[in-house]
Amino acid sequence: MNAAPGLLVPPLTPFIDGGKIDHPALQREISYILEHCIPQMIVAAGVEAQEYQCLSPEGRKELIRATIEYVDGRCPVAVGVSHPSVDAALALAELASGAGADALQVLAPRTPSGGEPALSTLLTYFGRIEAEVTLPIVLYLNPGPGADVADRDTIELCSLEGVGLVKESSRNMTRIGLLIAEIEQTGLAHYYTTMQVLLPSLLLGGSGAAMPPPAAELGAKTIAAFQKGAYEEAGRLQRQFQRFPALWMKHGLAAVLKEAMSCLGRSVGDPCSPVLGWNTEESLALCAELDRLDLTKGENND
Repeated sequence: MNAAPGLLVPPLTPFIDGGKIDHPALQREISYILEHCIPQMIVAAGVEAQEYQCLSPEGRKELIRATIEYVDGRCPVAVGVSHPSVDAALALAELASGAGADALQVLAPRTPSGGEPALSTLLTYFGRIEAEVTLPIVLYLNPGPGADVADRDTIELCSLEGVGLVKESSRNMTRIGLLIAEIEQTGLAHYYTTMQVLLPSLLLGGSGAAMPPPAAELGAKTIAAFQKGAYEEAGRLQRQFQRFPALWMKHGLAAVLKEAMSCLGRSVGDPCSPVLGWNTEESLALCAELDRLDLTKGENND
């Protein structure tokens, strides 16, 4: 794995015809990501903002295969195989491996009854995946859809030989500082956070963050400035996340980012799941905000 700071970028999933994948739109989006977001790794069907939950099991497999095909070896691909059932996760892992994936992203799951799992349960779950696949594991921590894993338990999970990266969504700087010290700086795994805390995480010694487009373009520019030692510029870029996407998050992250892509002339269509409707005033306000940010515009492809 690359030790330099970077981004894990999950493409938004474009839908047509009642929930089918819009393949031409996905191809265009991946080309944009590779050119402007400079991903360290692209994530296929791995996070909730990709709306893979809207797909049938066969649709999820189609998204995995298509993403790997359209990346075409230009960047490593981590495939999301998250599932409460370890057997189901292993079946997706087998598919991912056969399709040419470079890594697996796995959400630390809640128990089937919805409760928080014990550390021993998580070690058993990830231990089985580690034992049966050869690809490195991206440990994905996101309370809500997944388990709320305590600091010490997170460190223990990262001690598994198969875990090479960890992406967590807490945005809690106390937790982030501790985990970077105990995971990244001890060599257990590379540690990734979110867009809102990207620069502070880099300053503490983290490896970067995970974020979908178009936020990933800002993230890439922030990392580039940080690597050059242009800390004032890095701070200016990081501050662009203060309002975007936060002011519109009542719609959900996928909906905000898809609307943002439309504002930028890079449409990936509408969200799959029902969301609160955008009104004209909100859309205009978002587009005006994006005009103030360091984001490139494409040709409108609605």
